[in-house]
This record gives sequence, C-alpha cells and structure tokens, in this order.
Amino acid sequence: MDQQNVSAVWSWSQLNTLKRLRGFLGLTGYYRRFIKNYGLIARPLHDLLKKGSFVWNSLATEAFEALKKAITSAPVLTLPDFSKEFVIETDASGEGIGAVLMQDNKPISFFSKGLSENNKALSVYERELLALVTAVQK
Repeated sequence: MDQQNVSAVWSWSQLNTLKRLRGFLGLTGYYRRFIKNYGLIARPLHDLLKKGSFVWNSLATEAFEALKKAITSAPVLTLPDFSKEFVIETDASGEGIGAVLMQDNKPISFFSKGLSENNKALSVYERELLALVTAVQK
C-alpha cells in the first residue's frame, strides 16, 4: 500500500457534512468485499444518511475510525482456484448478516450487510437462511 495514501486516510478529520460522509462511504464501499463485517461496521454511518438523522455521535466516530483502519490495512485474501471446492460460511446476528467465501480454510471474499427493521424481526432460522441466500446471490 502506498504510504502517502495511507497517511492521507488517517489524516481525515470528522465528517461534518452529508457530502463528505457520502464520499467516505463511497470510497470504503468500493473495498467492502475485502473488509470483514463491513456492513456491521458501517451501519452507524449509513444511519446518519437517513433524512434528518445527521447528528455525529460516538458510534459514528467508532465506525469512522474502524473503517479508516480497515481500508489502510492490507487484506489477507487468497485468489480462487476453480479446480477446488468452495465453502461458504454464513452467520446472522440481531443486527446483521455476513458470509465468508473460502477455499482450503483461507478467505477469498467477505460479505456483510446490516439488517433492516423488518429483517431484524425474523426468527434466527430465517435470518440464517437470509444470510445464505444473500451470500449466494452476491
């Protein structure tokens, strides 16, 4: 990773406008497949995008710092070998769903997404199935 880019990311100050927040989420969203639990980490920032909800708080600060750390750390992913078997591991919590595509117990890609209010009300079994179906679709 280019050290100038890494230091530029670390020098970003708190996002005080919606435009800056959207820009930051756009940049980090580009790397989402390399960031484990991206959807859960970024959730507090995405919540600020709702109409009339832009009030910076401690959860937003934690998410902002966690995402800065995630995009400035080199991912440890392997390239897929299509002659070998793929394994998808999924998980669902009360707040989000996630999956890891793996081969030989090494991660190839991550997927995570925060749950909407309607999906939070689903049973554990339904959330697990939602995680599996969404991961396969991705």
